[in-house]
Amino acid sequence: MEIAHLKVNHLVNPIGFDLGRPAISYVVRDTSARKQEKARVLVSLDENFSDLIYDSGETDAVVSTAFPLPIDLTPETRYYWKVRVWADNGESAESPAAWFETAKGGEWQADWITPCAPKELQMSVMKTFTITKPVSRCRMYVTGVGLYELYINGEKQGDECLLPGFCDYDTWIQYQTYEVDLRSGENEIEVLLGDGWYKGWYGLRQTEENYGDRLACIGELHISYEDGTAEVISTDDTWQAKKSKIVSSGIYPGEVYDASLDTSERFPVEKIDLDKKKLSPRLSPPIRIHERITPVELIYTPAGETVLDMGQNMVGWLGFHCRASKGTRLCFQFGEILQDGNFYNENLRTAKAEFTYIADGNACDVRQHFTFYGYRFVKITGWEGEPDVNDFRGLVIHSEMEELGDIETSDPLVNQLIHNAKWGQKGNFLDVPTDCPQRDERYGWTGDAQIFSGTACFNMDTYAFYTKYGRDIYGEQKKLGGSVPDVVPVANYPGDASTAWGEAATVIPWNVYLHYGDKSILERQYDSMKGWVDYMKGEDDRYGGKRLWQSGFHYGDWLALDGNVPGGVYGATDPQLIASGYYYHSAVIVAKTARILGNAPDAEYYETLAEEIRTAFIREYFTPAGNLSVDTMTAYVVVLYMGLTPDSAREKVCRGLLNRLKKNRYHLETGFVGTPYLCRMLSENGMNDLAYHLLLEKGYPGWLYEVLMGATTVWERWDSVLPDGKISGTEMNSLNHYAYGSIVEWMYRNMLGIQPMEEGAGFKKFRVAPAPNYQISWAKGCLRSAAGMIESSWRIDGKKLKVIVTVPFDAKARIVLPDADAGEIEKALGMGDGRGKSGKGAKRNYCRCIGAEADSGRETGEECGNTAKADCGRGIGVDRGSGAKADCGSRVRAVTQVGSSVAVEAESGTYVFEYEPTKPYRKVYSIDSPMEELMENAETRKILEEDYLCRFKNLPFEKELFTLEELMNGPFTSLPREEWEALDKRLRSVVS
Repeated sequence: MEIAHLKVNHLVNPIGFDLGRPAISYVVRDTSARKQEKARVLVSLDENFSDLIYDSGETDAVVSTAFPLPIDLTPETRYYWKVRVWADNGESAESPAAWFETAKGGEWQADWITPCAPKELQMSVMKTFTITKPVSRCRMYVTGVGLYELYINGEKQGDECLLPGFCDYDTWIQYQTYEVDLRSGENEIEVLLGDGWYKGWYGLRQTEENYGDRLACIGELHISYEDGTAEVISTDDTWQAKKSKIVSSGIYPGEVYDASLDTSERFPVEKIDLDKKKLSPRLSPPIRIHERITPVELIYTPAGETVLDMGQNMVGWLGFHCRASKGTRLCFQFGEILQDGNFYNENLRTAKAEFTYIADGNACDVRQHFTFYGYRFVKITGWEGEPDVNDFRGLVIHSEMEELGDIETSDPLVNQLIHNAKWGQKGNFLDVPTDCPQRDERYGWTGDAQIFSGTACFNMDTYAFYTKYGRDIYGEQKKLGGSVPDVVPVANYPGDASTAWGEAATVIPWNVYLHYGDKSILERQYDSMKGWVDYMKGEDDRYGGKRLWQSGFHYGDWLALDGNVPGGVYGATDPQLIASGYYYHSAVIVAKTARILGNAPDAEYYETLAEEIRTAFIREYFTPAGNLSVDTMTAYVVVLYMGLTPDSAREKVCRGLLNRLKKNRYHLETGFVGTPYLCRMLSENGMNDLAYHLLLEKGYPGWLYEVLMGATTVWERWDSVLPDGKISGTEMNSLNHYAYGSIVEWMYRNMLGIQPMEEGAGFKKFRVAPAPNYQISWAKGCLRSAAGMIESSWRIDGKKLKVIVTVPFDAKARIVLPDADAGEIEKALGMGDGRGKSGKGAKRNYCRCIGAEADSGRETGEECGNTAKADCGRGIGVDRGSGAKADCGSRVRAVTQVGSSVAVEAESGTYVFEYEPTKPYRKVYSIDSPMEELMENAETRKILEEDYLCRFKNLPFEKELFTLEELMNGPFTSLPREEWEALDKRLRSVVS
């Protein structure tokens, strides 16, 4: 037994964070035990735990996914903690010590200072001081606006980038804490400053100075000496300033660095009137360089350009080793794609995205400081001689988020799509969830953030990232009476109150809670969540209190393909239907949140509101016969996903969605609202084949079209690049836009079947309900969840289906086996008489089952992918002997027939089921099949010739009538309805 992944507020050993009431979490692995019987948490002021301030005792109250520490925190203090766990089989283990350190206490002695120099100059501020006696402890509390880097005695402190990050500077400014080493004698503090988001060119509405017009810094160096004395060195008007060798910098323009610049001149500084009450301990997880990519190729283009190909559309900096002679001017331009083999960056619009380096003649390693680029290709100008790709590195920068999930399938194109979605998240999760990382935008669009949040939580530990973003959201809401801006932080962008975008206030914290099981996120965001729902209700009441949202501007199903204008941005779905749907959805989330937080009056209030909205919605948008009045794919998806479909209308709604797909020749036409849930609703409503069909579509529009066109991240538009390789337009065309990467959530939830549950959030209780399909022969994945390692895989092998599921220690799962018989599953498990809930006797030798298997993945030859390799296959158990099968039976609490599936209620362990499904996993032909498809297969063609085509000399309107059903219902090719069923049955009997 081992205890790993020790975190505080989902951060590893955090220093100087706003911790609130800190909650610890941990994961137990490498054990054959089933559950945690008790645990003991110790908190001490020293790493030897001789100065205890908290001892929980041996208790069953400690939950591994989140245990709030009931202690009062003292500022500027390091706390050490560890946990011991006892399991049900007698095993126990103690974790190594972890720690967290609190932020600065008391009022700020320091003042904000700014250089006395022209405001357009890039500057640094500095202070020289002397240490005359031994130091026992030293901390620097500091921040700067726009951006800063801290240097002590010429050495950069820490490995973070782009500090203090991007936040709603009007409301709060984060400061950071550094553990500093000083030397005896003279020391120097230097704070290098840059314009960043705060002062520089940023935003669609205002080009610069969105938050302030001066570079500024505030900091305190707290020194404790071994003799018990202390000293604070604060920013004040005794500091000095100098020019920076960064001549200019900006988020959009890039950076100019002159290594030969003389910076010896000193300037005074002055105090600047910035509100110190806005200063707050940080919430942002660190922004760091996480990978260093060597270019895959040096290209000499037809236009005579020298271009590096990184092989991956990435976000960050370009590092290189420079040996240029003094005065050499090296210029680098960044782009996402080549056009006609030449460098191209017009889709960046007005963003220059350049780096200029003027050499001083000394060999050195070069990087940027106060900008970042979204790029795959780099055009080089001014390089002496032929560049060597080994002298360059793509420095991949994003917020710190532990990778949790990984999926692999039998289809390499799907695997590339998964890769693309994850890289889209990396590139756009740089302190705020941006829409794109390269052009003159890079906004924290709330709609994009909301629809991708489920996928993001599966891919990585985003708890701390979204905690910080949630504070920004609420800070902006308080200025707008609860309304949520279209972008957060706002940076002078005027839009707000659009449905689906505003749901960032409710859906994101709810998803975070479901995935990680720590209700602190709900406590932090509760007023924000309520504020958004109350705002919608206020708008509803202003226009008659119909319990519908039918006012204001809404982006609606943004970038859907069914709009009135080809290539336009507005989809055809009634935006008021979408708005009213999300009004209901958010009200339900707030009601559930109130219940979780123990606020019964609020829960009842929002439950009543939600029911009133649902009643009004059904009355408004459903006919008395149960037909949905808005006939678009997204409308059907919205009412199914949000629970707005009356039971009596479900069959018609599902048929309506199917008909829309048929009319569009089984191509999607959904946008930002419909696409995230389209495949989920197909799989969960009897149309799993179509979900896979859409996933695997290789033409436009489709995810794999992008992959086949060479994409390494997800595009903004379905046709961002045309089949001839030409970019489709420059008005709004990002090649790194994660929104449509939300298909990966379907892969986790439906393809693999891993689904969090409200009861047992954080995967203490969860479902695994895989939905295999013949179009992919196998799929496997793992999720290092808050509860531990979950693994799910399936393989179709002839007539057999093999499903493997790992349930982590101290967790429970409902494993739903598709197309199975409970009696035979019970028999395989060694339970009961083998008759199960179906009442059927055993007909097949269904499966074998391993109850506790340390290396289940390796045993089956189906290892998890490349995420959390240290954990995969080691989550549960060491029992590999002959007793495994019996152990499995003892770990299964119930087996139930649920329709065509079997639900297995399982405790921790690894379960291997191999059985012959009750229906074959193969291609099924039917009257809903496209005529072209039916005519390509010899057997189905023969059936058509015998039962249908022989009746007609020709098929008029064949190009317009896509499926056999449409033809049979056509004006000159109709077939009596009573014959449809017989023809459909013959087609379904064909084995492809």
